[in-house]
Amino acid sequence: MSKYFGTDGFRGEANVGLTVEHAYRIGRFLGWYYGREHKCSVVIGKDTRRSSYMFENALSAGLTASGADAYLMHVTTTPSVSYIVRSDDFDCGIMISAQPSILLRTNGIKLLNSAGEKMEQSVIDEIENYLDGNLEIPFATGANIGRTQDYSAGRNRYIGYLISLSTHSYKGMKVGLDCANGSTWMMAKNIFDALGADTYVIGNEPDGTNINRDCGSTHIENLQKYVRLNRLDVGFALTATPTAAWPWMKTARSSTATRSCMSAHATCRLRAASAIPKWSRRSCPTSACTRRSTRPASAMKRRTLVINTSRRICAPTDT
Repeated sequence: MSKYFGTDGFRGEANVGLTVEHAYRIGRFLGWYYGREHKCSVVIGKDTRRSSYMFENALSAGLTASGADAYLMHVTTTPSVSYIVRSDDFDCGIMISAQPSILLRTNGIKLLNSAGEKMEQSVIDEIENYLDGNLEIPFATGANIGRTQDYSAGRNRYIGYLISLSTHSYKGMKVGLDCANGSTWMMAKNIFDALGADTYVIGNEPDGTNINRDCGSTHIENLQKYVRLNRLDVGFALTATPTAAWPWMKTARSSTATRSCMSAHATCRLRAASAIPKWSRRSCPTSACTRRSTRPASAMKRRTLVINTSRRICAPTDT
């Protein structure tokens, strides 16, 4: 059993269980391990937690000290790092984030291999051996020292990839987004705008300390109020740090006059942005969600449509 890394990376309270020295040494090992036969290149993404910036700098210092080049995608999602690792031929990728249910003071370092998947356990074991001081790694010198480079273009390319996945235009739809002051705050609106939606956003003012605070998918009631207040067609509450896990994505409908599955299709097409699994593309099993209602909106109760992607359920509940 791993001493430092769990099923979803190395987690801990910033500078307590997971320190800046840990991050530096992880960078040192990866830069050396993947750079033994060629110039190593590693891409790094992070969420909006204040400590993420500190860990980004420490990882970059470790990588470049071992001779690797570090490419910074800045604030982005885990799936975007996974996509760029394999599409742009990086040796590995690093995502600095923790699960949305974890306290702000906690953070994590997730490692991805060249295929954009979870790092092999054999490599994790060697990293832990180095963290315990059982291995000496040489420093790069002279022209062999690595460089840190801006790679926000990778994030933009991922946004373009997500837009290309859509088979529907959302022109004329009023869409609400709650970005939870997290990793999607700079991405989600651009995606829906490009698809023609009239987009309204909350939870898009991160300050390093307000991630998931009274917003996002863990506080769906805020989006429900926002959707009703602005009479929007659909709303998406995103997790603050979308990962390769199966998070909840919830939608709140302000009117039941239109019963199309546009919201479900939008959820499918945003699966890469929110890392939700590839669930069935068939119509929502709830008949009320799959056809246009013949009754006027005034004659029906207002409902909340909740999509639980982990259970593949799409069901409206009266509110």
